Amino acid sequence: MNTVIAIIVGYLLGSIPSAYIAGRLKKGVDIRKIGGGNMGALNVIREIGWPAGSLVLIADLSKGILAVFIARWLGLQLVWVLVAGFAAIAGHNWPIFLKFRGGKGGATIMGVLLALIPLEFLSGFVITAVVVIITSNPALGMGVGLAFIPLFIWWYSGSSLLIGYSLFLALFVIARFIISGLRKVPEGTDIKKGLIFSKEYHFWQVKKNQP
Repeated sequence: MNTVIAIIVGYLLGSIPSAYIAGRLKKGVDIRKIGGGNMGALNVIREIGWPAGSLVLIADLSKGILAVFIARWLGLQLVWVLVAGFAAIAGHNWPIFLKFRGGKGGATIMGVLLALIPLEFLSGFVITAVVVIITSNPALGMGVGLAFIPLFIWWYSGSSLLIGYSLFLALFVIARFIISGLRKVPEGTDIKKGLIFSKEYHFWQVKKNQP
């Protein structure tokens, strides 16, 4: 019963559409219909502003953190804690409150990993930050940072279960970004353009043609 509760609570926490709420409250818009179309903190930062985007980032991180903490508080074994964490990620990506049209789950994944393996996560986050500063490309930075986390878990003598889980999450979010990006590429567009270095944004995610 505790396992079922943890998974359901994790999914419902993930389903809280913080980016959607921020868009509606701040500008009266559906964040999924402006900018990059993603229901996440980055799109809120770019289209609505850093204050609202920062709050959304904290909220989305907290969904993953709380899902893990609640599962642990219920006394579940590690494997079920991991399932509850992924339930929060699934809730963010396919929220029941918005007809299962959500985001990519990047911030919620970070929250789950921060709660599970804080030292390894922070090590990977440093790499993410460096990549973003150099390329202005948060998707690339997150993918590279997440790819290094299994190595950090191994380096710090973490369990093979956590290594496999972190690798799965890295592949999951990378696939989400790739699939979402391909769907939005107009026919005849060079998909390699901007693959490494952002052509539109500074690393603090303000458009380059803006002051």
